[in-house]
Amino acid sequence: METPETPDPTSVPESAGDRAPKPGKAADEAPVTGIAAQDWATASADPHYRAAVVDLLGALAYGELAAFERLAEDAKLAPTLEDKAELAAMAAAEFHHFERLRDRLAEIGEAPNKAMLPFKAALDDFHRQTAPSDWLEGLVKAYVGDSIASDFYREVAARLDTDTRTLVLAVLDDTGHASFAVEKVRAAIAAEPRVGGRLALWARRLMGEALSQAQRVVADRDALSTMLVGGVADGFDLAEVGRMFSRITEAHTKRMAALGLAA
Repeated sequence: METPETPDPTSVPESAGDRAPKPGKAADEAPVTGIAAQDWATASADPHYRAAVVDLLGALAYGELAAFERLAEDAKLAPTLEDKAELAAMAAAEFHHFERLRDRLAEIGEAPNKAMLPFKAALDDFHRQTAPSDWLEGLVKAYVGDSIASDFYREVAARLDTDTRTLVLAVLDDTGHASFAVEKVRAAIAAEPRVGGRLALWARRLMGEALSQAQRVVADRDALSTMLVGGVADGFDLAEVGRMFSRITEAHTKRMAALGLAA
């Protein structure tokens, strides 16, 4: 197996926002119509749409809670106190995102624990099957795995009502982990190029597992699958689902390049 090209350690990584275009951008630029132009009070009158949003917020909330737990656990692998403190701050940001989603579910009359429960098994399985063996694998997992999930949710957000869309995009804001992970991984590869090959294989495995779990969740939840293939979300047909996953894959490839790894 060829060792990925070692990135120039003197170059400065792009910011997380510049590194890869956020999927859903094209949809955001299209004329806003239908549900995407409505507020929650209007859109939620459709029980199917309401169910889809409750599922979406439940999945996001448990994802943020799991991210908090994972970052707190990964902090134990940090090689320095500075790194440990950095991860602790990111974990705190993830928990704040969880609180916003939990509070929103309660605000619209839904039990947060009940909304999250259907997604617990899939997310727990993903984290169990992709437990990192060291600090660098943990950084790549957070960067790659979280980014794939964020890309997916941003795609869906473009078709949500204005209130829900604002909340979803806010909790998808980068906690600083992206730039932190890129800096640390690039430095590690520069110091020992052979590390790149192992991390590239790890990132490919993460991509496959993340997509597999996403498909499992959608298949099990009728409201979410309806939102993806049409009926609830205006104009989001099967052909667009294919284009969506193409955009997510393209963004993943660019992030891998930012890490100095082969996709």
